[in-house]
Amino acid sequence: MTSPERRSAVHPVRVYYEDTDHGGVVYHANYLRFMERARTEMLRDCGFELDRLEQDDGVIFAVRRASLDFIAPARFNDLLRVETEITVKGAVRMIFAQKIYQQERLLCSGEVEVVCLEARRFRPTAIPARLAAAIPLAPLP
Repeated sequence: MTSPERRSAVHPVRVYYEDTDHGGVVYHANYLRFMERARTEMLRDCGFELDRLEQDDGVIFAVRRASLDFIAPARFNDLLRVETEITVKGAVRMIFAQKIYQQERLLCSGEVEVVCLEARRFRPTAIPARLAAAIPLAPLP
């Protein structure tokens, strides 16, 4: 759910057995999957579906860069909270700051840069104006 006061979105994620490694902790790459789901839900909360953006506007989004800090492990059946903020919103790109918590304990934080591409040619293109106007931008510190 997107919060206009905090300009952030919060998305719950349950850790399933398939998300864990042999040691029973979340496999490191799955944190990126959890963050992807949260970004998609944030856009959905703003009224935008990724498949409709491709069909109606001819655009898709691709991750250009991702940086993660792993702090503590999540385990099978944990209920996690993924907090997402858009910290930079340019003509073609957005940077998302994301944090994953289990209750109040921070497990992982990251920054993901996403670029808007023409769906047919995979070339950078401007974020559709209606989307750019609707997505929340985190206040500068």
